[in-house]
Amino acid sequence: MKIVDFRSDTVTCPGDEMRKVIFEASVGDAGYDDDPSVNELESLAAELVGQEAALFVSSGIMGNIVSTLTHCRRGEAILVGDKAHIYRYEGGGFSAITGVLPYVLDDEAGVPSPESVKDACPIRNVHFAQPSLLCLENTHNDRGGLAVSPVEFQKTVEMGHDMGLAVHLDGARIFNAAAAWDVDVKEYTASVDSVQFCLSKGLGAPMGALLCGSEEFISRAKFARKMVGGELRQAGFMAAAGIYALKKNVDRLVKDHENASIAEGLLSSAGLTVESVPEGTRATNMIYFHLPESGPDSEELSRRCLDKGVLLNAMEPRRIRLVTHLDMDEKDLRRGLEVILEEVSNS
Repeated sequence: MKIVDFRSDTVTCPGDEMRKVIFEASVGDAGYDDDPSVNELESLAAELVGQEAALFVSSGIMGNIVSTLTHCRRGEAILVGDKAHIYRYEGGGFSAITGVLPYVLDDEAGVPSPESVKDACPIRNVHFAQPSLLCLENTHNDRGGLAVSPVEFQKTVEMGHDMGLAVHLDGARIFNAAAAWDVDVKEYTASVDSVQFCLSKGLGAPMGALLCGSEEFISRAKFARKMVGGELRQAGFMAAAGIYALKKNVDRLVKDHENASIAEGLLSSAGLTVESVPEGTRATNMIYFHLPESGPDSEELSRRCLDKGVLLNAMEPRRIRLVTHLDMDEKDLRRGLEVILEEVSNS
C-alpha cells in the first residue's frame, strides 16, 4: 500500500531523472568557489529572482539566520509577523544566534500592513532598540499557506524602505506565490534587499536553499554562513538537484494548487470547517481545517490515519494541516481524504 503523506511538501523524494543528474554532477570545493554545479545554481537563482548574486545554504532556516546576521548588529530589532515562520518555527535562532530583538506585528493578512510597520518604528533615542530589518513571509505557512498579492506585498516593502529598514523575504515557497498570482517571481523578489527560497519544498530537491541579494550583501553573507558552519565542500551533487528543480519543477506547482482546491472542496462538502484565506490573498498548496468537538482530536486522528497509510500534521488540538506536493497525484489525494473523512466520522 502506497503511503499518502500530507505532512509537508518537504517529504518528496528525487525521481529517476533527478537522481541521474545528482549522480553525474560536476563537483569541486565550494568553499573555494570551485564547485561548477554550485556556481551554476547560484547564477541561475540570482537571475530568476532579479538579484545580483546568490549563496547556496543548507536550509531555509540557515538562509534566514545568515540574512539576519548580515543585515543586523546585535542589540538591534527586527520587525516580524506574529505567526511568521522565522518567529515561531525556527527554534529562536534569529534571537539566540544573531542577538536581535523582535518587534512583533499582526500578519493576519499575510504581511503586516504598511501602517503597522510605520507605527512599530520607535523614536530614536537610547531607550529603544532600533529596528534595522523588516522580515516578510510569502507564501505564509501558518496563515493557511496564503499567497499575498504583489500589489499589497509591495506596499509593505515600500513602507519598510521609507522607514529606513532593509527588507528580507522569507520566500521559502515564493514560487508558489508567483504561481498563485500568475506573475513572474521577480514581482516579489526584485524589490527586496534579500530573499531566501527553499529547493526542498514544492520544488522537490533533497535539500538546500538560496539566499539572494546584491553582490555586496552576498559577499558579507559568506562570512555569516561560515560563522554558523554552513560552508560546503563538494556540494555540487545537491546543487545539481537544485538546478533540475528550478528548471523542471516550477511550472508544475499549479498542479499542487489544483489538488489542494479539490481537497478543500471535499472536506467542506463533508461538513468540516476549512480555513479560508483573507480577501486579497490566494490559496496555494496547503489546507487547514478544524475537527468537530464530537470526534477525535488531531493527535488521535493522526494515529488512526497512520494505521491506514495516511500521514498528516496535527498543528493544534483540533487544527490539521494538509500539504499537496509533486509526489501526490489526484488519485493519492482522494484516497488519503477518504481515509481522513472516514476516521473523522468514526467517533
